[in-house]
Amino acid sequence: MSNFNPVFYGRQRRRGLTVLARHRHESSYAALVISGGYEEAGDRGRQRVRAGDVVIHGAFEAHLNRYDMDGAEVVNIPLPAWIEPTVPRVNVPDADVAIRLAGKSAPDAASYLLEHMRPATVDSLDWPDELASDLACNPKLRIAMWARLRGLADATVSRGFCMVYGVTPSAFRAHAKARFAWRQLITRRSSLTEIALEAGFSDQSHMTRAVRAITGRTPGAWRLHIK
Repeated sequence: MSNFNPVFYGRQRRRGLTVLARHRHESSYAALVISGGYEEAGDRGRQRVRAGDVVIHGAFEAHLNRYDMDGAEVVNIPLPAWIEPTVPRVNVPDADVAIRLAGKSAPDAASYLLEHMRPATVDSLDWPDELASDLACNPKLRIAMWARLRGLADATVSRGFCMVYGVTPSAFRAHAKARFAWRQLITRRSSLTEIALEAGFSDQSHMTRAVRAITGRTPGAWRLHIK
């Protein structure tokens, strides 16, 4: 069974220069930044988050956080199960409205975010972020080939990526493949064999082990769960 970090909903404060190692949550949620800022490096890239930003986390996504000198105060808002907006960081017209709603009704706050959110400005990318984005879009990506095309040594890629994302590129890719397969399981009716091949697994058994490792359930159990 997978181990998940709990999501503490409502307002919370993180001390300055705190680093939260890469971890995974079971539920979808939004983190609205009230003050301060931090860097989050997750499954959908690296975000430099500031007051007023909203970071969207899908179920079973993994990320690490590095908080700025002054720390940050955030309010965590639960989102509908398994929802996954196309962008990981958004803004809303009036963050204060969302904060007030979160103090009264989490579902109302979530509805406000989902109705009014718009994509935030995209940060400039370094090569580790480009690799993370490419792995997220194509879990079958060959990392060695990607490195050669950019004139980077394999050891440089592995070390540099791990410094930013807290995990090696191959481990990041393995998680991306498993989570991609899980998303297909809950959104499509394709056979398990078809999904395994599309996700880049050698066979269905390999996919079963990987999906269970990050979600705590086998593909077959997920199919029964969503019926």
